[in-house]
Amino acid sequence: MSDRSPAPGALELVQALVNTVDLESGADALDTAEGRARFGLAEADLAGARDLRESLRAVLLAHAGHPPHRAVTPLGELLAAAPLVVAVDTADGSAALTAASGASLASRVAAAVAQGLVDGAWMRLKACEAADCHWAYYDRSPAGRGRWCSMQVCGARAKMRRYRAK
Repeated sequence: MSDRSPAPGALELVQALVNTVDLESGADALDTAEGRARFGLAEADLAGARDLRESLRAVLLAHAGHPPHRAVTPLGELLAAAPLVVAVDTADGSAALTAASGASLASRVAAAVAQGLVDGAWMRLKACEAADCHWAYYDRSPAGRGRWCSMQVCGARAKMRRYRAK
């Protein structure tokens, strides 16, 4: 739903996962083989991937100052068992947390979150405040106070509802 550019770096994975379901229509990209292949998921991985997606959505709502959309397993619990390794570049000695080889989606998400924490981008990945949307977007506003995934859609709807309520 968003007209914004994708999140930077590895956080694009997190944004893409959260945005696999359209809450307004109920369409879930993870229901298709193509949608699952994008994340390297087998049919047996779906329940865990959906739990991870909704826990991420709750955290992204919190980044925007909103309560969780429903009760979810805390993200920390889901990522606690995700295997990560410290990768050191032999050329310059830089290091980063990365997903272990053959890693699960949870490990790749954990590595993306870790990278987002290091570069300061994690807190700018948010979920739209519109209850029928909650689409993940990267807030590039100077003050970091974006509220909607799209000002033209969700923002306009919210402003129109407030106007009509008056």
